[in-house]
Amino acid sequence: MSETDLYNQAESARSGFPSPAEDFSHMRLNIMRELVKNPASTFFARVSGNSMIDDGIGDGDILVIDKSVEPYDGCIAVCFPDGEFTLRHLQVHKDHILLVPANKQFSPIKVTPENEFIIWGVVRYVIRKL
Repeated sequence: MSETDLYNQAESARSGFPSPAEDFSHMRLNIMRELVKNPASTFFARVSGNSMIDDGIGDGDILVIDKSVEPYDGCIAVCFPDGEFTLRHLQVHKDHILLVPANKQFSPIKVTPENEFIIWGVVRYVIRKL
């Protein structure tokens, strides 16, 4: 083997360890397609506060909220009771809805027919920086 052949061979040699991602380089992850099932009715919101911290949702996290999902008992929803946005679990009762936080420092909010109340959407995903 000539000195030139040895040099050319050395140029093509990799240093370090091969990346485990190389086995999956043909696969592409489209995060929007994974998280957004209904683009026309999905929006993102940043969490402000810690009322849901015991469920792992904290200040600064990003929510993926789908307005087309029918709210259900126990879901986490972005609600608008009496003119203020809040993030809570829905507890549906016969004569009222209870908006329940996941932090004992916050009180539940009782919503009756007398309240102005809108459910903006159901939270489908939480995005957070580690």
